[in-house]
Amino acid sequence: MVTRLLRTPLTWAVVVVLAAGAAVGLWWFQPWKAVTDTRVAERLSDVGVAATPSVGPTPTGGAGPTGPTPTPAGPTLLSRGEFVTHEHDTSGAARVVRAGDGRHRLELVGLATSNGPDLRVWLSDQPVRAGRAGWDVFDDGRWVELGRLKGNRGDQAYDIPPGTDLAGLTSVSIWCKRFAVSFGAAPLTPTG
Repeated sequence: MVTRLLRTPLTWAVVVVLAAGAAVGLWWFQPWKAVTDTRVAERLSDVGVAATPSVGPTPTGGAGPTGPTPTPAGPTLLSRGEFVTHEHDTSGAARVVRAGDGRHRLELVGLATSNGPDLRVWLSDQPVRAGRAGWDVFDDGRWVELGRLKGNRGDQAYDIPPGTDLAGLTSVSIWCKRFAVSFGAAPLTPTG
């Protein structure tokens, strides 16, 4: 009976459909990423804090602003924040750095999160909310994709495109584009 069943075209059609479904399911979910890590060890900026106006004596002896302190020639830390967990346990820090030549980049310091399919790094205007409430908010407002996540562990840097208005981009998310969910996010608080 089994031999006769294996000879029918319907049986083979079912086998082909099940095999194709399994292949698509494996590609879509990529379950092996749950047990593998990709480590990155890029060199990060040696940063100082952004310059702020200083207050000191005026030439007439009174107190008043003396103007901004000179901008250091090297990289300057503009904002930073610590990651909170969303869909997957996530820790580490994020910071926005201005290079001496005026370019900006986002640096992830000591990132530790789960690996997953189609992970991206997004700057966003959405507030960071802890727990389930923060999982799916980052695609609701304005966001800028900086690229695919280079690795789920370690230090890494992403160039911010020239002309990006950083004023309203107050958070960074490790965003799973395939499932529209944040693995973890960090608020970006100005340091100056």
